[in-house]
Amino acid sequence: MGQYKIKKVDTSKELKEFIRLPERLYQGCPYYVPDMESDIEAIFNPQRNPGLEFSDIQPFIAIDGKGNTVGRIAGIINHHANERWKVNTVRFSMIEFIDDIEVSKALLDAVTQWGKARGMSKIQGPMGISDFDKEGMLVEDFDQTGSEVTIYNPPYYPQHLERLGFQKEVDWIQYRINVPETVPERYAHTARLVKKLYGLEVRKLTRHQVLEEGYGKQIFELLNEAYKPLFGFSDLTDGQARMFLDSYLPFLNLDLVPVIFDPAGKMVGLAITMGSMTEAFQKSHGRLLPFGWFHLLKALKFSHGDHAELLLIAVRPDYQGIGVTALIFEDLIPIYNRMHYTWAETGPQLESNVKELSQWKSMTPKGYKRRRCYSKEITGNKK
Repeated sequence: MGQYKIKKVDTSKELKEFIRLPERLYQGCPYYVPDMESDIEAIFNPQRNPGLEFSDIQPFIAIDGKGNTVGRIAGIINHHANERWKVNTVRFSMIEFIDDIEVSKALLDAVTQWGKARGMSKIQGPMGISDFDKEGMLVEDFDQTGSEVTIYNPPYYPQHLERLGFQKEVDWIQYRINVPETVPERYAHTARLVKKLYGLEVRKLTRHQVLEEGYGKQIFELLNEAYKPLFGFSDLTDGQARMFLDSYLPFLNLDLVPVIFDPAGKMVGLAITMGSMTEAFQKSHGRLLPFGWFHLLKALKFSHGDHAELLLIAVRPDYQGIGVTALIFEDLIPIYNRMHYTWAETGPQLESNVKELSQWKSMTPKGYKRRRCYSKEITGNKK
């Protein structure tokens, strides 16, 4: 491959190169939000990542003639997802590279060959082990600041993928919405009806309830049920649920997490939202030490910023379409106003999920930050 070589990541030194590469690639970029280095390291550790009980993963780095790391990628085979969707797919994830088609081609070829040797007939990505990992390459709005839960990449990334014969499989879009000063009448009216007809109510959970009284498990059972039909989804295991709770719960203000219960006390819907941590993650440079912890703590306790992240909304299938989300917005809008959030950004949503996208209509949504899952058949390995 000319002046570059691809190396499987086998040592702690090579893994450090894999983790630290984005810091160099995005130096000076005001839109990039780094991952916490400890979180990336944990992805490859079977003791810390329960997803590796049913997934294979292999990181690679690209090295130039001077010994510098100039690209990275990870190959993933999620056996649960492949069984669920009856496919033989290898995923690529955490792809980063300099603007040289030779590097991007070599990285993707490495994952293709790794997957082919294991019987895979298709490569797709960027996707992680689970639907709650970062997924979707940015293909529009490169001049918008990213977030701590989504991918940012420069414009040449999708250009390389398309030159290499990768095609769109699905797109996700995000919405930016202005927070209204009062609850729109559409939501208020629907919320009143839903409460009257179905006896639903909004509750706020405590950390003790989430971790010790079984509500955390109920949340992930609801997520599994609500998201089962969505592209590439595979049920989260109890171990993964605990991992996500350990990772995200410290960052959540549970006043911003409305949970909907029916009269029998069964959980039927919830929204997970939080104040934006973007600036704090940028200032931390992906590290807790020496001062990263200070910026994160400041964002959590004192400096809320001007906007919120609407990470996800989930409604049990038998309650979808009756207005459960109106209860969520009726609860959140006054709280957002008290916290001086003037706008909110949704998480990535499949462009084909019309029902989910339509729920934002009353808040003058603006679609932006389109993301794409690319795919390509693996030649000579169809099953």
